[in-house]
Amino acid sequence: MRPETDHTAEAERLLRTAAQYPEDAEQLLLHAAAHLELSGARDRATTLYDDLLARTAKQPALVRALKAANLWEYGHEAEARAIIDGIRITAPRYPDPWVIAAEALESHDELQLAHEVFTEAVTLLIASTGPTPQDAVPLLLGRHRVRRLLALDHDTWDIRADESSTATVPLDELHDPKRIWSLGSEDPAELRAEIARLRAELGTYRQALSRPFPVAVLHWPSTELTELVAAYPSLAAEYPSHEEHLAAIESALRELSASGTPNLGIVTATVPSYEAFAASEASSPEDVSLLPQYATTLAARGRAVEWPPRGDCWCGAGVAYLGCHGSGTV
Repeated sequence: MRPETDHTAEAERLLRTAAQYPEDAEQLLLHAAAHLELSGARDRATTLYDDLLARTAKQPALVRALKAANLWEYGHEAEARAIIDGIRITAPRYPDPWVIAAEALESHDELQLAHEVFTEAVTLLIASTGPTPQDAVPLLLGRHRVRRLLALDHDTWDIRADESSTATVPLDELHDPKRIWSLGSEDPAELRAEIARLRAELGTYRQALSRPFPVAVLHWPSTELTELVAAYPSLAAEYPSHEEHLAAIESALRELSASGTPNLGIVTATVPSYEAFAASEASSPEDVSLLPQYATTLAARGRAVEWPPRGDCWCGAGVAYLGCHGSGTV
């Protein structure tokens, strides 16, 4: 079993990293705020969101939506509602703030308002014909879920949601409110457990924020690995060959995926970057325990790429993933 994350300590580490890497500060501070929310320090998270807005955030609507969701959780409902109203008026042209705002309303039983926000977003951001952008799929899924809770009949957007879903069961079953009551129990704890299971199955954007950055595996390109092992021979035991290193990456990610771990990624390492990280930790690059910490730091700085990839293989061979490490034969 994995140890519980110390969210306060992780937030502090991310704040220090943001000071070291100002070019990545916005993403690092958003991750730190997420950890503060999870630790219960919601007032500190709000301060971070305000700091980001004062810096002229690159995605101000996203920051405002996160701030609204956080404020509502510790008793500032009126301010949260005002922020959500502002998001609707400015109508951002990317999905994330819409999803967070609508889910905040949904989580506080404002289902009709949540439905309105989801509907405004899908009509603004998704064309009536053609493929659905991947980042807009949570809008369709969230709208479908809320409409099931409101007992509304299917419409064309619900059909699009069905077509976009990758769940192993139909959305109507996944989002069926009757499942919550099918336990045959009057125990609120059991009902809450069923609700939590439903939410876990959905895998929406807001859930991804509870894991502030991907579970990332470290990838050394061939030239970098050769340089690393030449400079630090003790690491040869960790990396017997580049081919074995690549196979180990794919194997580790498949095992994590099979265990139900979402939000997986790969970060590419370089020797100078790793040496600088070791120095910042007052340690030696030969300390193998630094390797996963280095991977986590790169992921926190937004350097992870999604696994499995949709195009070329992550290994850099220049061929499609499904014809390379994704073939299942490697």
